[in-house]
Amino acid sequence: MNTSWQYRLHSGKNSKAGYYLRAGFRDLMPDTLFRFRLEKELEECSRLYDQEYIRDRVDYYCRMQEPRPLGDHATAIGQLSRKGVPSTYYYDSRELLQWFNPELKWNYLFGDVRDIPEHPSIVKSRTLSQAESNEGVSDNSNSVMLKLDKCRHFVYIKDRLRLDEKEDRAIFRGHIGSRENRARFCRMFADNRRVDAADTLPSQVEGYKQTEESKPMLSFYEHLRFRYIMALEGNDVASNLKWIMSSHSAAVMPRPTCETWFMEGRLKAGFHYVEIRPDFTDLEEKMDYYSGHLDELETIVRNANRYVDQFRDERRERYIGLLVMRKYFEMTGQ
Repeated sequence: MNTSWQYRLHSGKNSKAGYYLRAGFRDLMPDTLFRFRLEKELEECSRLYDQEYIRDRVDYYCRMQEPRPLGDHATAIGQLSRKGVPSTYYYDSRELLQWFNPELKWNYLFGDVRDIPEHPSIVKSRTLSQAESNEGVSDNSNSVMLKLDKCRHFVYIKDRLRLDEKEDRAIFRGHIGSRENRARFCRMFADNRRVDAADTLPSQVEGYKQTEESKPMLSFYEHLRFRYIMALEGNDVASNLKWIMSSHSAAVMPRPTCETWFMEGRLKAGFHYVEIRPDFTDLEEKMDYYSGHLDELETIVRNANRYVDQFRDERRERYIGLLVMRKYFEMTGQ
């Protein structure tokens, strides 16, 4: 595994030190300052941004159309503590909760969530509905999404290589762990010259073994020399999808079965990404086609870049988050 200082300094990931410095400072500010400004902030943002677009995204994240009970285990938002809660989830939710009455109640499920909660709950990720994923999943409107763990997930990258300058190969680097889809992919393409596939941590999956030397951890920038970058789901979504779609390489993946604030359920196959079968058997066929039609692949990359751009305006992102929380409180009878 690559643990060099060069990798740590130039991995392409967001700075955790900077994130915690800003988040910790904001958390120390009196909540009354935020609550006092809430209505003014919403009013100012309503003049700045396209309200039809804003409403569409708010209704996408919070799909409840009629009031629903919170259940017996809801807690006051003012009781949220860093103790026992992943720090990034705490800070990212606090960034919005500070604007509201601390006595308002909520349910939350932090972490990689696929199960649909019994009562309306704030989550980072949710399983896509049947219409979106073709997986036969029932209504997911009790899963209300916020932009959580964003330091890890929302990474944007500057790519100086043109698509036609990149190697006509695909790459996958990721922690396999117990994820059978990733292990299967690495087994299938272990000896394939067109695919550089490797685990980044020692794997316990039966039938898949690698030596320490064969699985280096590569920086995001080192991925960019490849024309195709695999985005394979882990515990929930593929966490690398956002930065891939901000680059000049093409994201390659099966149709997503899970989504986050990135609205993976709205991505269109052949428009935002190169879709392959869940068993990966058509990967080389798709690579052959698009490498012979680079103009089509270039269009997919440009569409992906434009899709990512909608998440770059931090004030608008916060505005949407505030409206999602307000709708959540309204739809739960508060």
